[in-house]
Amino acid sequence: MAAELFPTKKLLPSSSSSSSSSSSASSTASIQQYQQNLTNNNTAASAQGGCNWQGLYPTIRERNSVMFNNEMMADVHFVVGPPGGTQRVPGHKYVLAVGSSVFHAMFYGELAEDQEEIRIPDVEPPSFLAMLKYIYCDEIDLCADTVLATLYAAKKYIVPHLARACVNFLETSLSAKNACVLLSQSCLFEEPDLTQRCWEVIDAQAELALRSEGFCDIDTQTLESILRRETLNAKEMVVFEAALNWAEAECQRQDLNPTIENRRLVLGKAIYLIRVPTMALEDFANGAAQSGVLTLNETNDIFLWYTAANKPDLLFCTKPRKGLAPQRCHRFQSCAYRSNQWRYRGRCDSIQFAVDKRVFIAGFGLYGSSCGSAEYSAKIELKRQGVPMAQRIIKYFSDGSSSTFPVWFDYPVQIEPDTFYTASVVLDGNELSYFGQEGMTEVQCGKVTFQFQCSSDSTNGTGVQGGQIPELIFYA
Repeated sequence: MAAELFPTKKLLPSSSSSSSSSSSASSTASIQQYQQNLTNNNTAASAQGGCNWQGLYPTIRERNSVMFNNEMMADVHFVVGPPGGTQRVPGHKYVLAVGSSVFHAMFYGELAEDQEEIRIPDVEPPSFLAMLKYIYCDEIDLCADTVLATLYAAKKYIVPHLARACVNFLETSLSAKNACVLLSQSCLFEEPDLTQRCWEVIDAQAELALRSEGFCDIDTQTLESILRRETLNAKEMVVFEAALNWAEAECQRQDLNPTIENRRLVLGKAIYLIRVPTMALEDFANGAAQSGVLTLNETNDIFLWYTAANKPDLLFCTKPRKGLAPQRCHRFQSCAYRSNQWRYRGRCDSIQFAVDKRVFIAGFGLYGSSCGSAEYSAKIELKRQGVPMAQRIIKYFSDGSSSTFPVWFDYPVQIEPDTFYTASVVLDGNELSYFGQEGMTEVQCGKVTFQFQCSSDSTNGTGVQGGQIPELIFYA
């Protein structure tokens, strides 16, 4: 099972002397590493010669660590990995039984079998060793490439603290690029907290998630759950295109030519979860209607649904998705204008902020002209530790009121808790505008607390107490 879920990278066959040399060097390095594990810093191996290596380590944890991946006193061996990619790993029944109830039942339970070699084809060797390292050494060593397989191993052998560490690692590394894949895995592993976190990312950054490579790797059940999602923040045309990309990948998985007919075949009834009639008419006419995936009758009926007084019955849902409602964090208690403020002239208005929960910044609310209606050009930017995360040049129209006017990034930006980010804007337009006063260093917005501090990037007077960027627009 895990061998299919977490395929390892296959070694390329050597095609030249240089590649053979590289392969040989890699093999030599692996042997040297393995020998180093066996000798454990040249202490354990010397025990056979009578050296009191036990006296070198003051704690039982350190002495157990010497036994990790060590042939000395090993009373069981595991052949780990799928055929063609196995690794033989030594083990010590007592240590393993203390660390896992599954190993205890395997070695000391009523149905225990006295096997000297145990085959484990559904766990990858690096992940099995990561689990053993935790059992022997009380050390958690995770990396992005193997954490899912390590979680599988921890679940299979009931090592709950390691499993929790894997889930925490996944939650920390969660992004739009991997959210769909992690959603399918979190459901498989029955991790509701991780599932909820995945949905938060997918909802808020739906278009990025749907366009990610990982979306094409999900199973049919996960695909249907995403297409059914009411709170997706995405244009329906993006949903439609993502479904076609998934169908092409699914054809390849089923050894089918990715023809239009086969794409429709593998999508099955999931096609009706795409809310095609809610697309803009232009998107439908230039995209979905010409894709070939819809039948002629379906295309004709949808066109009639757009234009006819008597609308035909459709198998597609005709109600638009609700999406997510954006929230606004307003950091000023009042605003004002004066005859000589607020002037711009290409200077930067900037403020730093931090949150106590993960949110997704979608844009800013800005003040406009205090001298009647005017149009502004705004370069908005979001940075973390000086590194740009998102920026956009956009125009907005101010009607001369003291209201704030929203400007949006192309996609919402994921903001992690307890880290300061910098929000900046460079405005070009009417020199005199409203500005904020009586700024607050801390603002509570629903369940999210924002903290503000002055930014060294600000060259136009904006700070905590007053200035521009009165609002942060976000999803939570």
